[in-house]
Amino acid sequence: MDLQESWKYRKHKSSVPFSLLVFLRYQIYYGYPLETYLEFPVVIAQDAILLGCIMHFSGKVRRAFFYAVIFWVGWYMLTLQKRIIDLAMNLCTLISAASKLVQLQHLWETKDSGQASALTWGMSVYASAARIITTLMTTNDRAVLTRFIVMLILNIWVTATILHYRKTKKTD
Repeated sequence: MDLQESWKYRKHKSSVPFSLLVFLRYQIYYGYPLETYLEFPVVIAQDAILLGCIMHFSGKVRRAFFYAVIFWVGWYMLTLQKRIIDLAMNLCTLISAASKLVQLQHLWETKDSGQASALTWGMSVYASAARIITTLMTTNDRAVLTRFIVMLILNIWVTATILHYRKTKKTD
């Protein structure tokens, strides 16, 4: 798999990368403890490095610079007013939920789990449940809590659907 295919796969499998940025900015804006969002800078850096490599090796360095400028402008515009960051957080929850619903729709239409991994989605269930507990213990932020509850429900639903449509190997 080349770098561009890798990025397409990563972009398709992860939450919308913009959602990660908004969530990180939201946590920083409200001054929440670093432990509640520490994985987000790592995931964002991973995506940024991968995207930078793709732009560099495909000869699109100027375009990468343009995207970096757009990122920094958006990063600071998110916190111009409290309602902007709150709205962005709620929209990102909606976008993340929509992406999981699209995954579910695809599974229902094809009646085949294909390459979807029940283990990976199961780990997402665990992560969502753990984040609910962490949020309740640290910040008790309703927007964040709502996000993780919605993600938990949808992750369970996707995992169950994958298990339902999983093809079993026939043994003679």
